[in-house]
Amino acid sequence: MNLSVFNIKGEDTGKKVKLNDAVFKIEPSDHAIYLDVKQYLANQRQGTHKSKERSEIKGSTRKVKRQKGTGTARMGSLKSPLLRGGGRAFGPSPRDYGFKLNKKVKILARKSALTYKVKDKELIVIEDFKLDAPKTKFYREILKNLSVDGNKTLLIVSETDKNIYLSSRNLQKATVSTADTLNTYDVLNSDKLLVCESSLEIIEKILN
Repeated sequence: MNLSVFNIKGEDTGKKVKLNDAVFKIEPSDHAIYLDVKQYLANQRQGTHKSKERSEIKGSTRKVKRQKGTGTARMGSLKSPLLRGGGRAFGPSPRDYGFKLNKKVKILARKSALTYKVKDKELIVIEDFKLDAPKTKFYREILKNLSVDGNKTLLIVSETDKNIYLSSRNLQKATVSTADTLNTYDVLNSDKLLVCESSLEIIEKILN
């Protein structure tokens, strides 16, 4: 499949790029996408929640009342989960929510996400560009020229560019990522995928 290349003024440069069918035109796997997104979101969880169990409560260990003759249930400790101030039964404890996912499944998921973007005509190829200084106004102008202002956008650059990153940081719906850190969640979470020309080569090399 061939796509037109646009410049940052939103003009068609007349150049065409050929997308690799093995990356951008496969039979998408929804299950692979589900697993990859699930792992990504699981890895975002801190898992630092904690409540004290009865063994961790500080306090007296004396018996609350005599064992028999009170007419009520026996009670042996102030740390019981049944009493106010006692430990919590089966409370949360710190844990890691991450899980293992095979590399081939992750690659399939990213290919599937990119295939959906191409199929839905939500992928735009743009010429490589540089910014002399971080300027949000200039970055927003680029989005307006490409008619994607107001949409959630993900710009994929070939390498880290501090000026581009800082220019986009204050825009709530704009995200910048490098080709080698591209993930399924970010691709699917964007309305429009802006891919720099040189990034295509890196993406195809990693995923193919």
